[in-house]
Amino acid sequence: MPPAKKRTRTYDPVRTRDAVWAQFARVREAVGGLTGEQLALPTRLGDWTVRELVAHIGTALSAVDRALDRPEPARQDVTLPDWPPTTAADSAALAEYAHRLAEENPDLYAYLGAVGERLRARLDEHPGTRLLATPAGALPLTDYLVTRAVELVVHTDDLNAAVPGLAVPHDRQALAACTRLLADTLAARAPGGSTEVRIPPYAVVQCVEGPRHTRGTPPNVVETDPLTWVRLATGRTAWRDAVEAAEVSASGERSDLGGLLPLMR
Repeated sequence: MPPAKKRTRTYDPVRTRDAVWAQFARVREAVGGLTGEQLALPTRLGDWTVRELVAHIGTALSAVDRALDRPEPARQDVTLPDWPPTTAADSAALAEYAHRLAEENPDLYAYLGAVGERLRARLDEHPGTRLLATPAGALPLTDYLVTRAVELVVHTDDLNAAVPGLAVPHDRQALAACTRLLADTLAARAPGGSTEVRIPPYAVVQCVEGPRHTRGTPPNVVETDPLTWVRLATGRTAWRDAVEAAEVSASGERSDLGGLLPLMR
């Protein structure tokens, strides 16, 4: 008998939109309190300053607006786990765009506000099933908003890392969506059932080829917290460093995920 086909995870349209707005609002509030000196600080994203990082965060929402301007595709041709690996392909163009936006928008608080107001009005006009032509392929609006939640969660963490003393909180639903999508991406990259990856309280996936367990404790288990998982999956933290720092628990001969990470950049 062939193995059962894995079901694709679905996301609630209302909760997903609320999560995106909540995380975006927290970032904007924090940006409103940053000084010029703080905006000029370096980040862990190459030569980006905090100012350029914030400008890029605005594009996480404006990308939806631009996608809504394009004709609706005839059919969906990718799924959510297909999206993370495509992000690296646009890195040079995104960096150039972030630099330009930072120069053109000296008042970043106002810039983020305008981006949010325009998109909120646009989203009220479209159902979550509306297909969008995205750089990764055609996705439903709700699914694309999940990718926006990922961008916001990842870059909120980048912002906190760049500005000493800053601690912009992560919306629980946004962090959950980000964790789950990156976990599903790992399972898609390394299909199998020999290793169980646990990221409580949001996700558990099985991956990696090998003997499949059917009951009891799996022979290969990886467990970590959501933010450590996000940093591993996006290359902010190296696998070996996380294991040595006891930020990851990994047991079993097939529990080394270092060769599969990062999943996106």
